[in-house]
Amino acid sequence: MNPADVAQAAPVAHDLSFFGLFWQAHFIVKLVMLGLLAASVWCWAIIIDKTLLYARTKRAMDRFEDVFWSGQSLEELFRSLQSRPATGLAAVFVAAMREWKRSFEGSGRSFQSLPQRIDKVLDVTIQREVERLNSRLTVLASIGSAGPYIGLFGTVVGIMNSFTSIAASKNTSLAVVAPGIAEALFATAIGLFAAIPAVLAYNKLQSEVGKLQTRLEGFADEFSAILSRQIDERIGHAGHHPANAA
Repeated sequence: MNPADVAQAAPVAHDLSFFGLFWQAHFIVKLVMLGLLAASVWCWAIIIDKTLLYARTKRAMDRFEDVFWSGQSLEELFRSLQSRPATGLAAVFVAAMREWKRSFEGSGRSFQSLPQRIDKVLDVTIQREVERLNSRLTVLASIGSAGPYIGLFGTVVGIMNSFTSIAASKNTSLAVVAPGIAEALFATAIGLFAAIPAVLAYNKLQSEVGKLQTRLEGFADEFSAILSRQIDERIGHAGHHPANAA
């Protein structure tokens, strides 16, 4: 048998392990794989951070509601919270109480527009809290939607490179074709590995943000009603004083 035929019949062995597929891939495919792996690590860091943040926020909301509805005076609760950073329900409470105290401690004592100002402060505070909870979730959405396409780009480049190599070697046996195709498809697999958890986590975390936002809005409505009643009582008392003095 011709030695050249023997060499062609015995193709070079390929390492088909994950590391082997990466190491033998085209450099552009390697860049795609490394980028997707980095994106996957970034996604998991965000997922873990947000999961812990939402759990802490829910516990803090529960503790605050227990104290708020325990009968403690609003002034005492405000004094205990205003000196330290507040988040969640505490942030909503502190923001409303600051506007309340500014209005009553000011020289103008403009009570008529105070409910509207308090509602505006509550809305702005809730929006700020929701933005804090939503921060970096768009990264998950972006990776979840773009990851498979980035992996597909790596696959296309890898397959083109494999076909070029096949044409150059003039050998179309499966043993020669399969390793190159496997290297290319590995990029798509990594893209899906990064995208699937990102999409699932994004939907779950968005649902958690929605629940927390509902709690914030519900408390804001209840607290606004409490302050409105107190404003009406103070306006009523202020209106009776001149008559009593006369």
